Amino acid sequence: MIDKKIAAYIEQHTTDEDELMYAINRQTQLTTYYPRMLSGKVQGKFLEMISFMIKPKYVLEIGTFTGYSALALAKGLQPDGKLITLEVNEEMETVIRKNIALSPYSSQIQLIIGDAIEIIPDLKNTFDLIFIDADKEQYTDYYQMAFEKLKPGGFILIDNVLWSGKVIKPSAALEKETAGVVALNKLVAEDPRVEQVMLSVRDGLLLVRKLPEN
Repeated sequence: MIDKKIAAYIEQHTTDEDELMYAINRQTQLTTYYPRMLSGKVQGKFLEMISFMIKPKYVLEIGTFTGYSALALAKGLQPDGKLITLEVNEEMETVIRKNIALSPYSSQIQLIIGDAIEIIPDLKNTFDLIFIDADKEQYTDYYQMAFEKLKPGGFILIDNVLWSGKVIKPSAALEKETAGVVALNKLVAEDPRVEQVMLSVRDGLLLVRKLPEN
C-alpha cells in the first residue's frame, strides 16, 4: 500500500534489527510459504518501542508465526514479566521454540500451541498489552475475549486492519477474511469502553486503550 521508494526510505531510517531478529526474518523469508505474515523490521521495531514505553508485566500474543513478533514484544517486559504467545499451527512449533530458545528473554516467554478461542478463557493473568495477529475471520471474537483479559488502562494492538486496502471495498465484494477485519474495525470504532488510533504502519495497526473505568 506504500510506494516502494517510500517503504525503502522508512526502512533506511529505522534502527536495524539485532542479529537474532535479522536471522529469524531472513530464515522466515527463505523457508515459509507466506513470509509476509512476519512483522518485519519496521513493524517489529514499532512493537518493541510500544513494549518499552508500556513496560508491561504481562503480555499476551494471539498468533506468532515464527516467533519474531513475540521476541520484539518481550524486549520491553519488566524483569519479572511474562509473555504468553498462542499459535494454532502446530507445524510451526519446532521453529518457534528454536527461535525463542535463542533469545535472552526465553525464560519469560511461554508458547501455547492450540486454538486461542479455547485457550484464552483459561488464562489466569490480567494483561497490560495484547497483540492480535491471527485468523481474520475470528478477529471480533479475539477482540472481545482479549478485552476481558486486559487490565483497565491496558492496550490492545491489532495487525492487518487495512488488509491490503480491501477494507474499503463495497460490502458486497468482501471476502470472509476481509469481512472479519471490517467487522473488527467497526466494533472497535463503536466501542464506548475504549479509545483507539488506526496507524498506516505496514498493513495497518490498530492501537486500542481500555478506558480506566472499564
